[in-house]
Amino acid sequence: MNYTFQFGPVFDAWPLLLRGTWMTIQLSFMAMLLGLLLAIVCAWGKTAGPTPLRWLIKIYIEVIRNTPFLIQLFFFFFALPAIGVRWSPYTAALIAMVFNLGAYATEIVRAGIESIPKGQIEAGLALNLSRLEVFRFVVLKPALKAIYPALTSQFILLMLASSVVSVISADDLTSVAANLQSETFRSFEIYIVVTGIYLLLTLAFTLVFRMVYQWGLNYPDRR
Repeated sequence: MNYTFQFGPVFDAWPLLLRGTWMTIQLSFMAMLLGLLLAIVCAWGKTAGPTPLRWLIKIYIEVIRNTPFLIQLFFFFFALPAIGVRWSPYTAALIAMVFNLGAYATEIVRAGIESIPKGQIEAGLALNLSRLEVFRFVVLKPALKAIYPALTSQFILLMLASSVVSVISADDLTSVAANLQSETFRSFEIYIVVTGIYLLLTLAFTLVFRMVYQWGLNYPDRR
């Protein structure tokens, strides 16, 4: 194989790569936060809500979990404008990622909620706590501790899946790499660097999640 590596064009484009990396971090973080909030609401609705709400949540979960993320992204960016709902590429990407994560994380959070012993819930009610307070203080935090590894794995998968949003011209890392490749024709070098950046992002997110666990969830389990 006679191939000469030329990383010069890639290094010259570091400002663009850094901007794309920051967009990927920002998009992933916002989707993780909003997706988790959506999952908590849906998990509560599925376990304690009225029957019509449970069915709506179940339909939402089944639709999202049994369709490709790319199709969901196209639905928000290409299909909804046909009825007058228009998004920027960033907004469409964020909403699609939130809905995708919400569906998967709902089942994870629900499993954590159902792992809490009934006795703890009854004790909270006996202490005159409202059902919302019982859910917040007695159920949610121990449930999050139990499901934290599965939840963070889902977050990492979401961050990696964010590369798909480049197809709607969202300015993430993969989109920047594709533009650079079309300008420099140094595909091998560009995607070696981008692979390394995604690897570093995965390790960085893993470290942050570990620190969050140590700070907020690393307490003795007295159940």
